[in-house]
Amino acid sequence: MDDTQRELDVLIRARYPILYIVSWEEPRVMRTLRQIATQHNKDLLCWTITDGWTGSDGKTPIRMPDPLGAGRRSSTAPPRRTRSSTVEIDQALEALDLVEHWGEGASANRRGALFVLKDFDPYVTAPSVERRLRDLAQMLPYSSYKTILIVSPSLKVAPHLDKDITVVDYELPGKDDIEGILDRIIKTVTRDDASLVELTPEDKEALVNAALGLTSAEAENVFAKALVMDGRLGRMDVSVVLSEKKQVVRKSGTLEYYESDQHFADIGGLSALKDWLRKRRSSFTAKARDFGLPEPRGCLLIGVQGCGKSLAAKAVGALWNVPLLRFDVGSVFGRYVGESESNMRQAIAVAEAVAPCVLWIDELEKGFSGMSGGEDSGTSARVLSYFLTWLQEKKKAVFVICTANDVQKLPPELLRKGRLDEIFFIDLPSFAERREITEIHLRRRNRDPAKYDMDRIANEARGFSGSEIEQAIIGALFDAFDAGRDINTDDISAVLKVTVPISKTMAERIQGLREWADERARPATFPEDAADPGDKQARTRRATKVTPLPPAEAPAERLPAEAPPAEAPPAAETPPKGS
Repeated sequence: MDDTQRELDVLIRARYPILYIVSWEEPRVMRTLRQIATQHNKDLLCWTITDGWTGSDGKTPIRMPDPLGAGRRSSTAPPRRTRSSTVEIDQALEALDLVEHWGEGASANRRGALFVLKDFDPYVTAPSVERRLRDLAQMLPYSSYKTILIVSPSLKVAPHLDKDITVVDYELPGKDDIEGILDRIIKTVTRDDASLVELTPEDKEALVNAALGLTSAEAENVFAKALVMDGRLGRMDVSVVLSEKKQVVRKSGTLEYYESDQHFADIGGLSALKDWLRKRRSSFTAKARDFGLPEPRGCLLIGVQGCGKSLAAKAVGALWNVPLLRFDVGSVFGRYVGESESNMRQAIAVAEAVAPCVLWIDELEKGFSGMSGGEDSGTSARVLSYFLTWLQEKKKAVFVICTANDVQKLPPELLRKGRLDEIFFIDLPSFAERREITEIHLRRRNRDPAKYDMDRIANEARGFSGSEIEQAIIGALFDAFDAGRDINTDDISAVLKVTVPISKTMAERIQGLREWADERARPATFPEDAADPGDKQARTRRATKVTPLPPAEAPAERLPAEAPPAEAPPAAETPPKGS
């Protein structure tokens, strides 16, 4: 029995009158309730707007009891009549009548009952149904062993019922549940042909982890889909299972499922960052937990525009073989009171539902800069506070990778250790990195780098970012295409000479960013790869240690909504001893 099942059992035995179970998985919920009803010798009745009351099998119809017999009704059992302008509301009221009068009469069964109302949420807010539920909530704990259980994927509770209804979030299937579903499918398939399943224990764990966040039905369907697509069930089917999570993310409206076609082989340089991420590739496995490793929390990539921050973020999902979700912080903010906070909670809930995953927040400073809360009644501050609390306390395997161009605009609370594992600084590419970047973009366009003077291009591209080198190659391709011939080294060199790189147009800002990162961030390139012959501004940086902010410069952390503290008056002089 898992935690949710145990909680339901306790609440029913404690005689809570009305429980509201939020879940998409009616079959799983019903299996749990059948177990509880059998264990405590209770009746189990189900109601739907289409079938009315039925037994636990969903087929046997149940009608309003006649406690006096012979077709006579008690004075307390009202006859059917239209008490509302809609027939459905009248049917909902009659369903509650049965709850009240069930078990009445001399020969009544007094062992108690569980009354399951499926998809009852549209009727909860009707004034007559709301009043009837309040009456039952006050009566049931003292007069019977009856419990009303509303089962719906949508939570809708009238304000007057806030204190009468207890909400239970029925969690999605855990690893053990998903593994059980996979085992049943494997057992069924291998009964006819054992060669249809090619799974090692590690492959099986990868499939189970990929299916976390899906309902039982969704997991069973996608395992069957993977089997049908290629006639085998193996490691390669992890991508098929992950694709099913697109539906979950797409319906959220706040996150985007990003299908990255980028790989680390497509990224030039950044050797230290690649090594750091590679070492955490298997960190979501049970083997890592047994070894004592915690799940990685995330990292912040800061640096010069166009040097590969977003490209690296896109490649992490492919490297770790987990879903990559892009989170646009600006989409969170709404026009109505409470809408922004609700959107943030929903985005985080969706990310946790599809965990393990990578949550990518691009250009973080544009979403969270200047959140003092003074200009929007504190909405921005509350959203930031919720996000920071989640970063600090999150239990799900959600790796957060953030990118930023201007770290000075970020709230200092985001830079604190414990919320993210590491801060990497991505500088302009070195000579070796420029050479590697040029080779990558030439190969991507079906050109052989051996036919070009790579050292000349790398030297002439000093001060260029990776994206500027790519654009130089594209510009050279246009020139060569217009001339009716293939591209050569001179074409690329000509474009580089007429291009003004960002290192010149934003020289002061880049230098300031370098000075900030010099003792506060970890370089994304190992020192031996950062050497740049002939570059007078080349800097030797340490790649193994992160030096924290000096105490005198470290900003004091405080709640985002607080006003800046008033300047303290000068301290009074301490009188000499004995005065």
